[in-house]
Amino acid sequence: MWAYNSVFYQIYPFGFCGAPKENDGITLNRIRKVTEWIPHIRKTGANAIYFCPIFSADRHGYDTRDYRTVDGRLGSNADFAAVCDSLHMAGFHVVLDGVFNHVGRGFWAFQDVLKNRERSLYKDWFVNLRFDGDNGYHDGLWYEGWEGHYELVKLNLQNPAVVQHLFDAIAGWVREFDIDGLRLDVAYSLPHDFLRSLRTFCNGLKPDFYLLGEVMHGDYRTVLNDEMLNSVTNYQAYKGLWSSFNSMNLFEINSTMENQYGLYQGKNMLNFVDNHDVTRVASILTNPEHLKLIYALLFAMPGTPCLYYGSEWGALGKKESGSDDELRPCFEEPVENDLTDFIAVCSKAYIQEKALHAGHFRKVLLTNRQYIFERECEGERILVAINADAERYVAHFNANAGCAVDLLTGKKHDFGGGSELMPYSAAYWKI
Repeated sequence: MWAYNSVFYQIYPFGFCGAPKENDGITLNRIRKVTEWIPHIRKTGANAIYFCPIFSADRHGYDTRDYRTVDGRLGSNADFAAVCDSLHMAGFHVVLDGVFNHVGRGFWAFQDVLKNRERSLYKDWFVNLRFDGDNGYHDGLWYEGWEGHYELVKLNLQNPAVVQHLFDAIAGWVREFDIDGLRLDVAYSLPHDFLRSLRTFCNGLKPDFYLLGEVMHGDYRTVLNDEMLNSVTNYQAYKGLWSSFNSMNLFEINSTMENQYGLYQGKNMLNFVDNHDVTRVASILTNPEHLKLIYALLFAMPGTPCLYYGSEWGALGKKESGSDDELRPCFEEPVENDLTDFIAVCSKAYIQEKALHAGHFRKVLLTNRQYIFERECEGERILVAINADAERYVAHFNANAGCAVDLLTGKKHDFGGGSELMPYSAAYWKI
């Protein structure tokens, strides 16, 4: 599967393109901005793009109006097809957000229900829709909103007509945009029989079609298996990554990695340090010196790394109550700095070294502030070393080797007499 040796770059199109927050009904080709960023994205080492919602919606994209039409605030279907063509020509795979659990109130079939009520052909398309109740919008009918949000109308995925409509839309996306996969919004809420059918359908659409599910908690194996999803969002490791540095307790992330390696060995998860729903990593870390180190861990731990647009140069953004606007800004142009360069080096190592993207995991040395672990594949070994402290540290351990090359600096490293780790440093020692 191509995704297991990829570096993802996530874009929230409405924010990235500076689109109006409300659907104004005006079509303007803003999505072409993505093509202008291709040289920058390639410099990060990313080779796959994950787009948050792009289809016609009421506001933020997770409130779909029409699965068949690109939101006019971003452009036309032809405009987005041109972007996908440019990305594919530049060597990127393209993954879209599949928001199938719920739709917006502006969804065409729900609008038909509001107009025609009991006579609507689509009254069975929505979960627990009844005409003897009411909702927060006082339409004189009741329906189930996602987690109580009545602006997000839950789709009835037990209805074959609904499933067929979604599958027809996906087939259209492959045909028009040649997409390579889907990220499934709130996959933890989707019925398992729907996920099985989706996997079978997508396998028949395109070889190596990638299905990534948004999953927060619990045992990922309930959906991360050969019948349902290829990968899931690794929220467990996300918390452990930033929390370990803020508390200066690297035991936390090691515990997460050891636990997950035991449970999910041979399975793939998408690792990240921030995204469109959470505070940016440069804002959540209490010590800016840890920023490069957290990325060094991201690219060396088991799984597939994902970058969020802007964070590759340390953009700030805090999740505020009731608003995610600060997390989803419009940058006039990309910025490149030392962090960007460091991420590019980590990315290159991850893609080129099988030990990093497919290797076994083993802890070698662990203190509150220092962490060394091994990735190994087919005899190829890489020792990943992190020193989160402001003081130098000399690590004594059996490397089963005399010397190595640090993939991050290109310098030779001698294990004799202990391995010196400079303050706030990271190393990928290839043996």
